[in-house]
Parts: sequence; C-alpha cells; structure tokens
Amino acid sequence: MYKLELTDIAVKNLKDFNHAEQQLIAKKLHYLAENFDILKESKKVTELKGTDYKHYRFVIARKIRAIFEVKNERLVLLVLRIGKR
Repeated sequence: MYKLELTDIAVKNLKDFNHAEQQLIAKKLHYLAENFDILKESKKVTELKGTDYKHYRFVIARKIRAIFEVKNERLVLLVLRIGKR
C-alpha cells in the first residue's frame, strides 16, 4: 500500500467541489493508494508523456481527474492537481 499525500494546490482544488464530490474523490484516492499496481494495468491510470518525472492521470469519475506523481523510494502517491476535465 502506498502513502497518500496532497499538495496545497490539490487541497485547494478539492475545496472547489461540493461535499458529495469531495467524499467520492477521497474514497477513490484511498482506493488508488491501496490498489495502484493493479490500476496501473487498467485504463483508469495512465502515465503522462513528456515529463522527466513519473506523472500519472487517474480517472476518478466521468469528468474528474487527478494528476499525481509516484515517489518510489518511500512509496508515496503525491497528488498534484484534482479537477474537472
């Protein structure tokens, strides 16, 4: 299982959603932290091209996405941004 961390920008993005969407996003992010290796094989998590870092996109809901980075040495999912498509 990975540890989940959110940047200040991601926390600010999360506050822009209503309460029901915030709960859905939190639930999905915890699911991502528990099942990252499995989700990486599916279409729910895709690696973003064109960066030197390992940035990924996670489909939370039909129009909600999270951009995150994996820090392997500590097994941390660092959520960079959350927003609508």
